[in-house]
Amino acid sequence: MEEGYFGGEDGSEDELDERRDLFRYVTADNAAEYLAVMDQFTQTLLADLSAAEVSEALAKRGIALSPEDAEARCASLVRWKNLMPSTRDPRVPTVAALRHTRARFQVTRLGGTVHRQVTKVLQMRDGAREVARELLGSMAVLLSKILSRAQRPRAIDAEALAADVTTVFTNQAYFADSIRDFYAYLSSVLVRYDLAGEEYASFKGLLLEYVHLIDTDVSRHSPAVLKCLEDLQPVLDHVLSALDSLPGLASADGAPVERLPGRQYNDWAELLAWYSGGDSGMSGPAQLRAAAESALGQLLTNARRMLTPGGTGGARRSDLMHLAGLFAQASVEEAHRGFAAAFGAYPARHVSFGPEEADPRDTASTSWWDAGPVDVPVSLRERGDRTARGRTARVPDPGMDIARLQEEAAQELAARQTAGAELAAAGALDGAHLTPAARDLLLELVSMALAKELSPSQTVRVEDIDLHVAVDVAESDTDTVIKSDDGDTTFLRLVLKASAADEARPGDPPAESAADELTAGTDEDRQPPSAAGGVR
Repeated sequence: MEEGYFGGEDGSEDELDERRDLFRYVTADNAAEYLAVMDQFTQTLLADLSAAEVSEALAKRGIALSPEDAEARCASLVRWKNLMPSTRDPRVPTVAALRHTRARFQVTRLGGTVHRQVTKVLQMRDGAREVARELLGSMAVLLSKILSRAQRPRAIDAEALAADVTTVFTNQAYFADSIRDFYAYLSSVLVRYDLAGEEYASFKGLLLEYVHLIDTDVSRHSPAVLKCLEDLQPVLDHVLSALDSLPGLASADGAPVERLPGRQYNDWAELLAWYSGGDSGMSGPAQLRAAAESALGQLLTNARRMLTPGGTGGARRSDLMHLAGLFAQASVEEAHRGFAAAFGAYPARHVSFGPEEADPRDTASTSWWDAGPVDVPVSLRERGDRTARGRTARVPDPGMDIARLQEEAAQELAARQTAGAELAAAGALDGAHLTPAARDLLLELVSMALAKELSPSQTVRVEDIDLHVAVDVAESDTDTVIKSDDGDTTFLRLVLKASAADEARPGDPPAESAADELTAGTDEDRQPPSAAGGVR
């Protein structure tokens, strides 16, 4: 092997400079050939190729690169630490074949990592990237499983625990990367001054709907993730001990091995700091909310710029792009005429009113430097508009909005009445199956009952006259479980019964009839009814 295949002839390059050299092939001369050579070494595992084999493989892909040039490219990549010489002795039949394959190369670990990242960047699109917001819910579930295993250290399944830990940290890394890419895209769009029209409308929908969706998911799942991480801190030793008991990778020369995430205290501390903010920093969910507020503020600034009458008006990007296309297809003479017509670049000329004028004016021979200024109206100067200003706009008719709101209110009332009828017909609620709407109505009524008496010693009845439904709440030694399509709801140590609002509770005395009440009201000599038998 020649001496030039090794990096740093004097051995004085420090490690940081060597890491920078790993990226040289991306911007060096013949960068496309370097990328093609690195593709050959990274497309298979343990690739051990000579320059001749690289040349043959590239020829099949339609890339012409002689063996001598391929060997020169590989030598440069070895010098930059992307490749390293292979130590395997080739078995060849002749001396000529030995000379042909005397230099073989393999990709280094850092070289392969850099090339995968470079390939990913080159193939990445400029548009938005979806955020993996669904990973937060699964992280909360996995952390709950890890916590339950850690609380029983003698029965820990180390393999299952390791799978859950690796999945949690992998999901967190992917979620954080997708969040950073998405907000970087938002930043690149928000700084555009020409954002207007349909493009502005589509981006506004993206920002108002998708960003709100992300913020809602983060606000819903991040407290559960933070609670599990805080509960894991006292039993984290059990988790790490179980993970250390599994077979791992050990370096032959004693060098440190890069372990999987979640195997050290620092990994868990960084994950906890991302959700809690640490001692003096801002948590990840707080940063997301601040970024969303900043993006909405910039969106409102752009909207104000487009709608302000005294401003610069809407963007002219589409008009300029259309004009550029016309210039690209026009001849030289047509381009000059089009430029003069588009920008009003005609020869300037002053017109005098003749010698009869008592006050001499600027003539055609007067320079613009010496001529007096001409007053131009603001609307004509800024917008090119000669229309008179000051007219009052018509007041919009709110009738359609009122009708829409009334229809929405009627639909909401009908849905609540349907839920009230379903709840009233359920009776005893333990084991009953309710729709989500009826279940939500039950939660409202139970909360009202508990507001009356936090720990009811007797049955508390809550009625909704508009929906014609009532619920009786009482303490019990058993729980009440209500099933729904989206999950089960458990009321601890409470017994619940639903009925119509006009039905009497068990134990209530029967109400007096209207005739009895009339007779009791007219006959003053009669004995009044007792307090226990009054009308409810």
